[in-house]
Amino acid sequence: MRPDSHTRTVTWLKVAFPLAALGILSTLFLLSRTIDTESAIPFADKEIQERLRDQQVTAPFFSGSTADGDQLSFSAVKLTTPSGQLGANEAEGVLARIETADGNRIKVQANMARFDIAADMADLEGDVVLETSSGYRMTTRTLTSQMSSFEINAPDAVHAVGPLGVLDAGSMTIKTPQAGENVQLIFNNGVKLVYTPN
Repeated sequence: MRPDSHTRTVTWLKVAFPLAALGILSTLFLLSRTIDTESAIPFADKEIQERLRDQQVTAPFFSGSTADGDQLSFSAVKLTTPSGQLGANEAEGVLARIETADGNRIKVQANMARFDIAADMADLEGDVVLETSSGYRMTTRTLTSQMSSFEINAPDAVHAVGPLGVLDAGSMTIKTPQAGENVQLIFNNGVKLVYTPN
């Protein structure tokens, strides 16, 4: 009995297709280009040496809450640990967001931040900008804040623009007096307000 042409074709294809696949795969590897390892590495030699010397995290993100229920989030371009300083960190390109227990929101941006875990302090400096959900935008040179509770101090001159107008002061404090109470903006030291009524 002779097999019909359909069976012969199927038998032949069972051998031909795997052989064709092997041929295609072999050309993929035989004809592939070589990779230039120098240009494939995205870091310069200097940057690699810096990363090896200092502990460094690129694009860190942290979120948490205080004992009073204020929600915090923090991100930066780079976070480093200075050599020989346990419990201390420095961050560049800082962005922090705070949502207080009473629903107020504050966004803080700064060029640099230093964190001292043992002292429970964060120091922000360099073009510090604060924006609140109540419509205030404040600029200052430095900010200090406790990390475990909500109190922000600007010891240097503050310039603010908001619903009341333009305000300049020698220093500022943002805090919640008691858990659940509204956030207070307190301006001190030569406060000058140019009131702009609506």
